[in-house]
Amino acid sequence: MTDVANTEDRTPSRKVGALSGLWPFLKVYKKLLIGALISLVLTASVSLSLPLAVRRVVDGFGTGDLPELNQYFAAALGLAALLAAGTGLRYYLVTRLGERVVADIRKALFARVITMSPAFYERIMSGEVLSRLTTDTTLIQSIVGSSVSVALRNVLMLIGGLALLALTSPKLTGLVLLLVPAVIVPIVVLGRRLRRLSKENQDWIAASSGNASEALGAAQTVQAFTHEGRSTEAFNVVTEKSFDVAMIRIMTRAAMTVIIISLVFAGIVGVLWIGALDVREGLMSVGELVQFVIYSVLVAGSVGALSEIWGELQRAAGATERLMELMEAVDTVRDPATPQALPAPVKGAVAFENVQFHYPSRPKQSALDGVTLRAAPGETIALVGPSGAGKTTIIQMLMRFYDPQQGAITLDGIDLRDLTRSDLRGAMALVPQDPVIFATTARENIRFGRPEATDAQIEEAALAAAAHDFITALPDGYDTELGERGVMLSGGQKQRIAIARAILRDAPVLLLDEATSALDAESERLVQAAVDRLSEGRTTLVVAHRLATVRKADRIVVFDQGRIAAEGTHAELVAQGGLYARLARLQFTDGLDAEPA
Repeated sequence: MTDVANTEDRTPSRKVGALSGLWPFLKVYKKLLIGALISLVLTASVSLSLPLAVRRVVDGFGTGDLPELNQYFAAALGLAALLAAGTGLRYYLVTRLGERVVADIRKALFARVITMSPAFYERIMSGEVLSRLTTDTTLIQSIVGSSVSVALRNVLMLIGGLALLALTSPKLTGLVLLLVPAVIVPIVVLGRRLRRLSKENQDWIAASSGNASEALGAAQTVQAFTHEGRSTEAFNVVTEKSFDVAMIRIMTRAAMTVIIISLVFAGIVGVLWIGALDVREGLMSVGELVQFVIYSVLVAGSVGALSEIWGELQRAAGATERLMELMEAVDTVRDPATPQALPAPVKGAVAFENVQFHYPSRPKQSALDGVTLRAAPGETIALVGPSGAGKTTIIQMLMRFYDPQQGAITLDGIDLRDLTRSDLRGAMALVPQDPVIFATTARENIRFGRPEATDAQIEEAALAAAAHDFITALPDGYDTELGERGVMLSGGQKQRIAIARAILRDAPVLLLDEATSALDAESERLVQAAVDRLSEGRTTLVVAHRLATVRKADRIVVFDQGRIAAEGTHAELVAQGGLYARLARLQFTDGLDAEPA
């Protein structure tokens, strides 16, 4: 997988060609592009025609022919009106194009990252992804919606202006061209430094966003441990580094601007001095000199604008590169090219065959070590064992958040890697250890399990999960907004919402990862009864530390250090002694009769 998280060692873009990554999004809107280009050429052509009209006017003063002079003034006014209309049209088209392209990029990027497996997020913070989704796309919006258009216009003005300068006075134009190398050298040299600094600046902005996202997401924990000062200091350090790099970038760009403008206008003054001598000697008219001056200003302005825009293009190239890294990142978990279809209806036969797995962030530590486990359709299996033994990993592997390095996992005899992730996960209902509550109503949080469910079905699921009473006691009942991450609910209430969501899903495979760990005794009794009813006819895998919740399981599988240590019923495992019996004595006798560990 592309290492999108490594901001220190990432190779910087060596050219603005990185912007070519935007072409797939631009080419969809060919009509807008063509219209923008036509208006661009029109405004550039009109701008280049204005000095010709001015020359006629200036020389017309010498002839004293009033009708002809009036015509020149009328022509100049008409050209100005045409320029205004063309500029307005260009602005509308390119701005609309920029907004449309950035909206498409954001949609495509979100659609990409929302499907990435957890392994992807082990290597990059969600805050950095959000930074790229917002800050980087905003840079691109500025480029596509403005800077590129202005750059192309100034390129046309530069080329056309130089050509018309040559027609006006080859001698003076030759002198002007001598200045070109002096202007190009600082653009190239300082431009490379700007590109590197711009990319570094964006990386620090992303790091700052990631830091803030993490701290704000755990605001209560930060406050509970009086860590506000340290968190603020950490955020300040990253933000100041971003500011320092930004200052170096700004100073570099300012220095480049000063050097280029100084060289350009110093050269123009020198050329004008020579032109004034030619007028004095009758080698050119006053109108021609004025025309040459205007073209020189247009050319100089174009060079200055291009030097400014070059810095913006450098920043946009870096932003585009970062976005393309996300778009092109290879996920370790992918849908097969020719997926198989699950049988209808799904029976729910689950099997792990000699599965070997380690998390990408811990390549030398096995999370599962040669695990073979089978669950028959409708069977309830409890997974128990100490923390870190591999129980939750079984759930994550079955949901295909990860793929095993060795062995195979099957559902109804089909390898999970041969199924699309949507088909596989559509056959499962999950209650995670840390339930997720969205910033919407209680009703919509439960409906998340089955979007097409009716209000009556939602309330029925809430009743089964012992959630109906506390939901109806909320200010607006089922229509109460629960706040970000369910801030207005207790831990047990969040878990009952998650259980109601799983009940509503009505899937043939039910996965419960510490589903009752946050419940009080009364709620646990009610929910356990609901889970018992829900488990009937479904394959159920229950992860639990509290053994009282799994005593009725058809089979209990004991995990220890990524391996299956024992399996059987509660009575059989207690009789066998070993790890399960020790855990049972610890929980059912408060540890009074426990053997020393």
